[in-house]
Amino acid sequence: MAISTRPFGTAPDGSAVTLYTMTNRSGSSVSVIDYGAILTSIIVPGRDGTMADVALGFDSMEKYGGKHGSMGDTVGRCGNRIGKGRFTLDGVSYQLALNDHGKNHLHGGFAGFASFMWSAETIEGEHRDSVRFHRLSPDGEENYPGNLDVTVTYTWDEDDNLIIRYEAVTDKPTLCNLTNHTYFNLGGHDHGTVRDHEVFIAADVITPVDDELIPLGSYLPVAGTPLDFRDGALIGEGLDAMELCSQMIPAHGYDHNFVLNKGAVMGIAACVYHEESGRSMEVLTDQPAVQLYTACTTDLEGGKGGVHYGNYSGFCLETQHCPDDPNNPQFPGTTVLRPGEKYDTTTIYAFRCEKDD
Repeated sequence: MAISTRPFGTAPDGSAVTLYTMTNRSGSSVSVIDYGAILTSIIVPGRDGTMADVALGFDSMEKYGGKHGSMGDTVGRCGNRIGKGRFTLDGVSYQLALNDHGKNHLHGGFAGFASFMWSAETIEGEHRDSVRFHRLSPDGEENYPGNLDVTVTYTWDEDDNLIIRYEAVTDKPTLCNLTNHTYFNLGGHDHGTVRDHEVFIAADVITPVDDELIPLGSYLPVAGTPLDFRDGALIGEGLDAMELCSQMIPAHGYDHNFVLNKGAVMGIAACVYHEESGRSMEVLTDQPAVQLYTACTTDLEGGKGGVHYGNYSGFCLETQHCPDDPNNPQFPGTTVLRPGEKYDTTTIYAFRCEKDD
């Protein structure tokens, strides 16, 4: 395998940004940049052998330096939402940035992990290549306590498996819930909507939310609702039934946390299949939950090749601990990280395609 590099413009702070591309022997590739440890493209074959980029994104650094819907972002220090931006840890109360409509905390704040330069190290191998990114999130960043030392490693192998490993240690008790926010469209980033994608999620319940998408602290069975993906269902069919599901109305679609039946062990979380292209993607993780988001309010001009990304143009499957976890100790696992502990979690996005006879 091989890793190539090329300049990718200039970050808002004036730093030179580099694009790293890992390509396997079949020609499939993954590209990432050292600004934000952002994933910019995933090029894989379809049923007829045609290659397509199945990750929404942009051709220039200028777009990633501005508002870009978190496309491809490494999300931290704490992904998803924290109600009113408040939490208490060891008797100390913290107020985080209210960057979600001025009411709640979302994806780490106004300057999340995708807003900084990361150091990069390339690791080439015979059957897999990796790009390892590292940064130190200083004590007090976005008002989170502790210096958080973070490493995110992207690995691409000969079998079209994208492996993302997140590692972190801290010198004070803090929160840590890292994930990736890539928008996928298995028909290609310019395919249009993902209504024609069939989704399977191995979860019996979601964590229901209020009108601001903050968890209510309970569990809601998916049975009998458009949130039931246990036997596979088309995204479009669920969207058409949105008005019959009160949980989908505030999000204008799918933006829900599914509590995985497997628990916090490595296993299958979700599968997505696109019949037209023959492509599929399997998600394996050791995290206890996954957020399905269907780009419900996306409206971004200037995507790759000048494409406009509109509503439902992609889907995200963000592996994670549950949103608002620090205020809901009944949820599985914990986002609290303490000195002497190591945050170490892995998610695999495995791409496959049917072959023409």
